Amino acid sequence: MDTDVAVDLVPLTHPRDGVPDVVVEERDLMRAAEAIARGTGPVGIDAERASGYRYGQKAYLVQIRREGSGTWLIDPIACPDLSPLGEAIGDAEWILHAATQDLPCLAEVGLRPRALFDTELGGRLAGLPRVGLGAMVEHYLGLQLAKEHSAVDWSARPLPEPWLRYAALDVEVLVDLRDAVAAEL
Repeated sequence: MDTDVAVDLVPLTHPRDGVPDVVVEERDLMRAAEAIARGTGPVGIDAERASGYRYGQKAYLVQIRREGSGTWLIDPIACPDLSPLGEAIGDAEWILHAATQDLPCLAEVGLRPRALFDTELGGRLAGLPRVGLGAMVEHYLGLQLAKEHSAVDWSARPLPEPWLRYAALDVEVLVDLRDAVAAEL
């Protein structure tokens, strides 16, 4: 995207497939793993924590999106062993933003990447002055992400629908962002 030209940003307000239900039962976790295994290409992954409300960096929601399988929102409190998802992902590349923030809490629930692209690190290598997810999505994709739920108490239950929509949108754009960043590097 040309940064020398004024651009009208397109607000990204709803996930293309709608807001998925949160996986809270083992059988639904297995269904998610099967769908993710059938998907193709890299996997966008994110985790929501409650670090401003709880001690530690525990994941309270894990979001996964893969072409052909859609977006999955998983409650790692209800389903503490997410290793079946890691097996389903296999050797596929993981795409995270600010991976150093999420990798420790993902490892705690059994998710460890074999290949990884960190869009935040890519933005730093590309020399961007701002490397937050919202700023990079604006810069590369011309989309405006709503970021008003980034610092909420993700340990609260039930999670409100606007928070779930926000969480689903965070992984909606990761593959496209990775493609744009990688093309520049």
